[in-house]
Order: sequence, then C-alpha cells, then structure tokens
Amino acid sequence: MISDLSQVLRRILEQTSLSSRFPELAEAQISFERPSETFSPGQTTVNLFLYDIREHLELRNNEPTIERRNGQAIIHNPPKRIACSYLVTAWPIGGEELPLQEHRLLSQVLQVFSAYPTIPEIPFLENTRLAGQEPALPMVTAQVDGVQSTAEFWTALGNQLRASITVTVTIAIKELKLSEPEKTPTVITRNLQLEQRISPATGALIPSFFRISGQVTDVEGQPVVEARVTLVEWNLSAQTDTNGYYTMGVISGGAYTLRVEKENQVQEASITVPVEAEARDYNIQLQQ
Repeated sequence: MISDLSQVLRRILEQTSLSSRFPELAEAQISFERPSETFSPGQTTVNLFLYDIREHLELRNNEPTIERRNGQAIIHNPPKRIACSYLVTAWPIGGEELPLQEHRLLSQVLQVFSAYPTIPEIPFLENTRLAGQEPALPMVTAQVDGVQSTAEFWTALGNQLRASITVTVTIAIKELKLSEPEKTPTVITRNLQLEQRISPATGALIPSFFRISGQVTDVEGQPVVEARVTLVEWNLSAQTDTNGYYTMGVISGGAYTLRVEKENQVQEASITVPVEAEARDYNIQLQQ
C-alpha cells in the first residue's frame, strides 16, 4: 500500500501536461532515497524521502462495516487511517546558480502538490491498491507541524541542512484477517400464530385473520397473467403472476366479493372467509 502511494506521488509529478509550465520539473528524475551524506544523484533529481508513518488519530473511525454474504453478516473493524509523510528535496546538477535552480524546482513541486487537497481517483490511483478508497486520500503540503526540528533532522540523516517541503498523505489500511471472520445471521425470525381469542372485557369472540390466495384461469383452464383481483369490501388489490396466482390480506373472516379485471373483462365472485370445506384457495375462472 505504501509503495503504491509513492508511485502515485511520482505520477503526479511526472504529468506530461505540466512539462510546458514546469520545464525543470519535467526534466528531473523522481527518487525515494534517504538523503544522507552519501546521497549524490547523477542528474537533476526531486527526492521524496518517506520519513514518518503513523496513525492519523483525528481521522480515526470506530464504526465497523458490515458485509452481507449468503444470508449472513460479517462484521469488519474499520480500516486504520495511516498518515505517510515525505520530505521533498531538490538536487539540481550542472548549470549556474545551483541554489536558484533548487528553489525553482521546489517551487514547482509545491505548486503541483498544493493543487491536490485530495488525490483524484483518475488518473492517479488507477491500477494501484489505493484505487476505490473512501474517503478520498487527503494530501497536506508544507504543513506547519511537519519536521519539528529541521536542523536536528538533517543531523540525524548525516547531512547538512537543506531546504525541503513536507508532504503528508493519509491512506486507509484494512485489518489483516488471520482467521475466518465470525458470521452472524442477518435476520432473526420468530413464529407468529393468529388464532381466535375471547375478549376478557366483553366475552365476545375476537375473529381470526387470514390471507386469501388463488388462481385466475380462463375457460380453457389456462392461467390469466396480470389480471387485477380486488377484494371489494376492503379495497385491497393484487395482480396475478406469470402462473395466474395472486395473494392478498390480512383480513378477518366474513363474506366478501372478489372482482377480477383483465383488459375490458370484469367478473365478480362471492367468497366466504375462511374458505369452506377443505379447499385452501379462492380460484376464479373467467367466463367469456
């Protein structure tokens, strides 16, 4: 992930569209070496030295993410937000007034990086492991709290003090699963039974509730598709499926009227809920 980030920063600095505006930067090579006393590039170079990697506590997210797979939920801890800080230096080779060449290079790098408060997905993150990260990768350039003591920092590198820019990019790194994650059901179900009860207040019978279903066919017994079936007294409607079946409810027991409509044909039938005898369905055959 971090190596991908370094390559992304290289892409930003090597944009061909910038060559006319920043010719010195266009001709410089991009490296990621430790700028110690022995660092001596053979050509003009912009060096990005990764010197600090730490969790960005202000961007920490404690909300887990839930992955749903095959009817089960897998809970993932949120990714860590890791801030990667680079020390950017310029190393001109040849020509006159090397310090001014160094300043021009740093100025051009500063302008390019400052143009991206976040790194765009296209074209910079394509074909890298950083593609698709949410939220977008924030990039902070020349921040105040970069290298706290510049002189001590360069002394630790074993080199002399040099002008530099600090660039910090925060990336998201997902947790490493060392074992199969625990799965939990996504839905908790329970059985609910509706039955006749006696009201303790009045002693009257409380009616049961029912769903009604059936099939609509034509005179030849073929299913009628997309017919509208209406329970008139309850103003409930349903549409038959590809096999002519419909379902509606829930309603209490009683005598009702079913109306079936298909194009210009309308037919009504009287039904009793619950259905009489052993039949379970409320089938209707349309008569021409």
